[in-house]
Amino acid sequence: MHTHPSAGDGQRVEVHPTTPQPRLIERCARRLKDDGLVLCPTDAGYALVWGLNGTAAEERVRRLRQLDNRHPFTLFCRSISDASRFARLDDPAFRLLRRLSPGPVTFILPASGQLPNRLKQGARSKRRDIGIRIPEHPVAQALLAACDEVLLSTTLRAPEMDADEAPFLGHEADEVAEHWLAAVDLMLDAGHCEPGPTSIIDCTLPRPEVVR
Repeated sequence: MHTHPSAGDGQRVEVHPTTPQPRLIERCARRLKDDGLVLCPTDAGYALVWGLNGTAAEERVRRLRQLDNRHPFTLFCRSISDASRFARLDDPAFRLLRRLSPGPVTFILPASGQLPNRLKQGARSKRRDIGIRIPEHPVAQALLAACDEVLLSTTLRAPEMDADEAPFLGHEADEVAEHWLAAVDLMLDAGHCEPGPTSIIDCTLPRPEVVR
């Protein structure tokens, strides 16, 4: 895997993994509100995150990962209450979220009317679905709280990755910084975290089904 061309300041900010410093989290939140792109530790590897209105940051992500406009991104939410603003939760889905969140699980759910139209797209292009995730990592939760809004996210999967390479799990801070720091505005470095990817549960089917 090759280092991406510079697209931002590439600042690496060390934060405590369980009690992140509020001033550093606030600094990152301000950058996100200014259409920035950030590397954030989660409970399933580091992730690229940006604001719901961060259209320029989102376009950078599409270029970096060579994604078309129909590729689905995931909503990072603080709570089930946040998730319910952007997805329709029937009783089985609500019970699953309550049982498995926060945690390294992405739920595919029918999108609500509050979600921007550009995000109501996915692998099943005629469906109006969205991926919802409530991360358990303290840094991710602190950042969501500081932003006081949901964030968009995607995994660290590079388009030029060779199938013969060892899998890039995105959980080792130095490796993440080596390959991705130059492409973002800021990295919240909380050291190593649990490797990804998340499990995926499709709640749009007649019965929820684990698809990964």
